[in-house]
Amino acid sequence: MTIRHLRIFIEVADCGKMSAAAEKLFISQPTVSQAIKELEEHYGVLLFERLNKRLYITEKGKKLLSYARKVVKQFYDMEEMMLQETYVEKIRIGATITVGTCILSEIIKKFKQTNSHVEIYSYVGNTRDIEERILTSELDIGIVEGRVKSPDLVSIPELNDFLVLVCSMDHPFAKMRSIKIEDLENKKFAMREQGSGTRELFERYMLEKGISIKTAFEANSTTAIKKSVMENNLLAVISVRLVEEEIRGGKIYPIINSDHKWNRFFSIVYHKDKIITKEMRDLIEVVNNYKHIDILEGINVGMLIT
Repeated sequence: MTIRHLRIFIEVADCGKMSAAAEKLFISQPTVSQAIKELEEHYGVLLFERLNKRLYITEKGKKLLSYARKVVKQFYDMEEMMLQETYVEKIRIGATITVGTCILSEIIKKFKQTNSHVEIYSYVGNTRDIEERILTSELDIGIVEGRVKSPDLVSIPELNDFLVLVCSMDHPFAKMRSIKIEDLENKKFAMREQGSGTRELFERYMLEKGISIKTAFEANSTTAIKKSVMENNLLAVISVRLVEEEIRGGKIYPIINSDHKWNRFFSIVYHKDKIITKEMRDLIEVVNNYKHIDILEGINVGMLIT
């Protein structure tokens, strides 16, 4: 079994067809078939099932694929480092939309102060997206607000955050100092997209309380959600960090959950088999030391009573 075998295996898994994998790798289809056969014989397992002229990866194949991606990437990283005189250290950072909007730029700025030689790639998506990209070795490390599902990922809570219920200053709730949880029944909400950690936390909470809500607007853009709150009189539940400017500017009325069940953490996430580089350790240290002022200090807020 060689790196070449693993590279061919990964391409077949991604393409779903040996012919397509052969075309992408500029080799013949029999060569691809032989490599997969040799891998299956080496491990004594079936890696793909052949159904209707398409390949479907088996459970054993999925386990091998997870390791293969990391092994191949680390091999090419090693080759690049050892053979290129102009090699540049790199780190690929994933952040969920709340983190990317609020603090990612500042964290990268602080990281660069002590790691100016490091080339940084950053990607912003929802929690599910970041999790998948770490699992496929497209990202080295993530900073997320949601719960990751895979047992192959290490998740370390680092930064405090909490959600607030928000409405426009023209909404009836803006004239109330306390709102009962029952008052949210069938109210129209602007919601984040499926896969968002914010949405998952809020929906799970409302389900536990037996409260039904209406999704009137859905977006992966926090700017669009805030505009729908201010201009279309919708409600939203959102990280307090994302509405600091609108709260201080008197454009949005914040309502705090009295039972603190919307408190959460931004977590550092990486693969359990990942080699933790000095750059990754430095980034974790920057996140750990990141501080944020109390956004709601001196602000009139409402209270959600449960």
